[in-house]
Amino acid sequence: MTTNVENAGQFADTPKRRMSRTQKILFFATGWLIVLMPFLFWWNTWFGRKLSDQQLNEYLHDTKKARHIQQALVQIGERINGHDGAVTKWYPALVGLAANPVEEIRNTDAWVMGQDTSRADFREALLKMLNDSSLTVRGNAALSLVRFGDATGRPQIVALLEPAHIAAPDAGRIVDADRPGTAIRQSGLIAKLAVANASPSQSAIEIRSPIAGRIRSVAGTGANVATGAEIAVIDPATEQVWEALRALYLVGQADDVAAIRPYERDLPDISNDVRQQAMETEKAIRDRNGR
Repeated sequence: MTTNVENAGQFADTPKRRMSRTQKILFFATGWLIVLMPFLFWWNTWFGRKLSDQQLNEYLHDTKKARHIQQALVQIGERINGHDGAVTKWYPALVGLAANPVEEIRNTDAWVMGQDTSRADFREALLKMLNDSSLTVRGNAALSLVRFGDATGRPQIVALLEPAHIAAPDAGRIVDADRPGTAIRQSGLIAKLAVANASPSQSAIEIRSPIAGRIRSVAGTGANVATGAEIAVIDPATEQVWEALRALYLVGQADDVAAIRPYERDLPDISNDVRQQAMETEKAIRDRNGR
């Protein structure tokens, strides 16, 4: 019989297995990638990363990556505010992007064109954007026009204070829905609608929010809805309300007071800054109209 001591000696004499050089390289490379990949993703998507003129021009015309165009637009806006005269070479591109099919690009473009109020072509493009299919694009165009001293977009600004009512595009049953009170980004998923009489292979329709804000109400999971029935109501985000109130301080009329007053209430979901701005905006309107 082999004793435990003999077994121990046999194990002690067995050489330890070591990683080969190739395995070590692969191990350390994998570790670096785990650390590096999140950084590279952040670096490539962060709008604050400074772009050279060549990079900015490439990003501005990158039709395959909407975020590249947005990043270029943001930096053009910063250069305009920094009084960089060389930025005017990209102005024709800004006017052209007002008709871009991507909503986020048009939205950013409307904001950027409001940074240089000396340009008649910017003002003309913004006036056309008041008829955009997107509520936020129309609102941003209207806000930018106020910087030009143009109150044409006042109705679109008032609309920024109103909740968004989302209707069912077709009859069906709600198979999934978010909860009331949940904060939601623009284009965020609110609910899924299984269309009536749909084939088994047909996927549910995704119901998304047209604005950033908070879900006030939403049809519950399992609810049956008819075509055109209200599925959800979204209250606008604080930033959107704040900007609208500031603009109406300058161009608001007596008819707008009804839309402003709900934000004067002492409620948990209305910040003190928004409440104060709402009261100041109503006062400015009443002063302009001789109370």
